[in-house]
Formats: sequence, structure tokens, C-alpha cells
Amino acid sequence: MEADNHVLLHDVTVRYGRQIALEALSGEFAAGSLTAVVGANGAGKSTLLAAIAGVVRPSTGMVACPARRRLAYLAQLAAIDQGYPLTLSELIMLGGWREFGAFRSPGAGLGARMATAAETVGLAGRLSHPINEFSVGELQRALFARVILQDAAVILLDEPFAAVDAQTATVLIDQVMRWHQERRTVIAVLHDLDLVRTRFPSALVLACRCLAWGPTAAALPAMAA
Repeated sequence: MEADNHVLLHDVTVRYGRQIALEALSGEFAAGSLTAVVGANGAGKSTLLAAIAGVVRPSTGMVACPARRRLAYLAQLAAIDQGYPLTLSELIMLGGWREFGAFRSPGAGLGARMATAAETVGLAGRLSHPINEFSVGELQRALFARVILQDAAVILLDEPFAAVDAQTATVLIDQVMRWHQERRTVIAVLHDLDLVRTRFPSALVLACRCLAWGPTAAALPAMAA
């Protein structure tokens, strides 16, 4: 993975009207790092990912992400409309959108990669089924397969293990570890502090402002502040 997949924040503040969601955040997610973003509800965690992805614009400050064209943003599952008429294969194939766009069909090579991604997350046998037939956990697996297909350098995950069963969580955590081994930069919003302690080398603790950012063992005590 290329060395420019770092994310640099300089004095980033995000406001929604008069409300400050994220205030004066500066720091760097190093290339190839694996970082958990933790904090109470309303601490600005999801806002941070949205700002890095370019979904929201900072009121002040700057987000520098040289690899933004190779960025994957997995929002919370609640953002997925299960009533939309898509098959599982079509949902995963959207990860290769940049390769075929609106006016061409996906090529055979992309289809093969899609099938491999589906197999990685344990969904290879159900690709023709509509997405409204799938459980929350199965849909989350499909979204991970879509990120695999994107071949992203920077991966943003917002509550990726929420509301999934233990077996699915294990599959998805294993995939996150593979991304880390491949030197992709992974930033994940999480609530499970035991998982953060055991699997994530770095942590950012937010309460709209940065309370702590660095090695997990040193940063997490700020949660009690």
C-alpha cells in the first residue's frame, strides 16, 4: 500500500447550525495505522469520519487525505435502505463503481473479484437474493465485501460491529485485521472497549474535542475523565 494513505487534521471544527459537533481537532492518522475512535454518544465520532470522507465540510480547519480517491466509507447500517430493489451481488458490485460507472456493465474480472469478496465474508451462495431477505449481520458482511472490492487505501468504519451476532463480528474483525496487515489505514468508531484494548493499537478519545490520541493503553484512561 502506498505511503500517502495518511490522514492529517489541522484545527478541524464542524458545526451543525449553532451546535459544535467537533472542535479544534488536530493530529494525524499515520499511513497503515489501525485506530479506534471512542467516546460518549454525541462526542463527534461519526462527524469526524464524515469530515474525513468529505461528506461534511469543516466550518474551520483542514482535512488532508491524499488518498481520498481511494477511500471507503462504511456508514452505520441504518443508512442502508433495504427496500431498494437490489440483489446482494449488485450491492457488493457497487464497490467497483469507479471501474464501470453509470453507462457500462461490470466486466468479468470485476465479477470474479466480487464473488471472491462475497466468499471471504461467507455469502458466496446467496448472491442472487434480494437484499431485503438478509439479516442485519448478513448485510454488514455484504458491506464489508463491498469495501474489499473497492481496494481502498483509507477505510472508515462507523460502528461496524453494532447489532451483529458473535460469529459475524469475528468474521468482520478478521477482515479488519487483514486490512491492517496490508498497510491500509483503518479508522473505526467503536463502543466495545474490550475489543479496542485487544485488537486496536491506537485510539482517539473524543468529547467534541480531543481528550487523548495515541497508543490505546495510554489513551483509553481519558474515557473516565
